Amino acid sequence: MSEQANELQKLATIASDLGLPVELRVKAIEQLGRMGTHEALRALLDIAANEKLIRKERELALKQAGTIIKLSN
Repeated sequence: MSEQANELQKLATIASDLGLPVELRVKAIEQLGRMGTHEALRALLDIAANEKLIRKERELALKQAGTIIKLSN
């Protein structure tokens, strides 16, 4: 597994871990958005679909995903 894929997996796990503080999960979502890859986009969409997360986190994940889509064209 490449270093970037490993980092992506760690960030996605942090972003979805309800045992961690909201601030840490939000930072992980923002980092995923900065990665800007197709894999990060998929991870962000999975996070946005996670109904256990608070609305703010889900909306942020969607916003970050939208930014990746806009920048890919």
